[in-house]
Amino acid sequence: MIVSHRHRFIFAAVPKTGTHSVRRALREQLGDEDVEQVGLFLNKRFPWQDLAEIQHGHLSLEQVRPHLGEDAFGGYFKFAFVRNPFDRFVSYCAFMLRGGDVFQQRPRDVMRHFLFAQPPEQHILFKPQASLLVGDDGATLLTDAIGRVEDMQASYDAICARIGIPSQPLEHVNGSQHGDYRQYYDQALIDGVAARYAQDLELFGYTFEGMR
Repeated sequence: MIVSHRHRFIFAAVPKTGTHSVRRALREQLGDEDVEQVGLFLNKRFPWQDLAEIQHGHLSLEQVRPHLGEDAFGGYFKFAFVRNPFDRFVSYCAFMLRGGDVFQQRPRDVMRHFLFAQPPEQHILFKPQASLLVGDDGATLLTDAIGRVEDMQASYDAICARIGIPSQPLEHVNGSQHGDYRQYYDQALIDGVAARYAQDLELFGYTFEGMR
């Protein structure tokens, strides 16, 4: 997550949505008064102890809200990037087994393991994207804009225009290696992902084939 007091924005870094590419670009616009929490490639912590102790940068908007106060939280431009949950789950599985060929050799076994056999409920990378972006009611999006991985550069350009900062080409950072996500699924896996990430599909307008 990045909180920019200079430019009055909050970037909520949803895992497996190209967040490190966005972070790199945004850092060039930050001032000394701006703060970031990140644990990969760089090690930065927020000045608030309860959040700093979490140690990763995938914090929810509700977590940072009390530290900013309602005036700043309400007035700052809040945005995030999201990704088709079916694609994101494949990326998650490939990422978790990076460094070997198990996912490449038996992708559906790996996907069934994470989805059905031993779902890592508390792993931040596994949680629904909406869990970082909705309010205490569990339903209302707190963001002012949502970018999409499927149209990432155009989304980033539009967000920069709204913030009032220059855009730049995004680099590809920390991507996992896999093919088109649809080739990895059977009907049971489709149904399983649809059930687990139902709120993401509904809020962000995704289907197995793409967008509604």
